[in-house]
Amino acid sequence: MTAPPCVVAALTAADAGEALTVQYAAYLAEARRYGTTEIPPLRESVAELAADLGRPDIRAFGAWAGERLVGSVRLRGGGLGTGSGCLELARYSVAPDAQGHGIGRALMERAHAELAPGDVSWLVTGARSDENLRLYRRAGYEETGHLVDSAGVDLLRLERLAR
Repeated sequence: MTAPPCVVAALTAADAGEALTVQYAAYLAEARRYGTTEIPPLRESVAELAADLGRPDIRAFGAWAGERLVGSVRLRGGGLGTGSGCLELARYSVAPDAQGHGIGRALMERAHAELAPGDVSWLVTGARSDENLRLYRRAGYEETGHLVDSAGVDLLRLERLAR
């Protein structure tokens, strides 16, 4: 089965409900992997996501296959596009039935396009999330640390220098 072509564009607060649905679906797979539904992306509300999308220090992007939102990502942090910024790639989500068709890569490329040479983007992912780690490493991310989140999940912090 081939996925329809996707269009990546900015997310707005009006997209919050649909974006949260995709986020929940994507992170439920992670919750099963780690045996907890208490991971932070599953605790975010529509109001919190909408507020996030309205902040001036956040750029958010969604991937649409036709009328359906199938993925999203947010860049958070000051100094965006200045060459001296340190930005978090957050709530990176692709609907489970849409994974494996380049949507995640397209979202990441769009987020990276916001960065100036010298900006550092960072993210965290589960230490046992092998598919995610492969994608991030192919995109140039390198492990820089280890932490445990509020749900007790072992995470890796990865960073990438924009060139």
